[in-house]
Amino acid sequence: MAKKKDEKKEKKGLGTRFMTYCRGVKTEFKRVHWTTKSDLTRYSIATLVFVIVFSLFFYGVNALNALIHSLVG
Repeated sequence: MAKKKDEKKEKKGLGTRFMTYCRGVKTEFKRVHWTTKSDLTRYSIATLVFVIVFSLFFYGVNALNALIHSLVG
C-alpha cells in the first residue's frame, strides 16, 4: 500500500496548470500561418460569388419546380 502512495505524482496547482496552458497557447499562436489581407479579400470574394451563383441556381430549380407543379396539378 505504501508503494502506491509513493508512486503517485503530486498534482500541480491550479495556477501552475493555467500558466502552462497559457504558455502552450502562446506557442501555438506563433506557429499559426495567418493569411494576408489580399488572400483574405480574394477568398471572401470567391465565397460570395459561389453563394450567389448557387442561390440563383436553386432559385431557378425551385421556380421550375413550381411551374411544373402548377401545370400538372
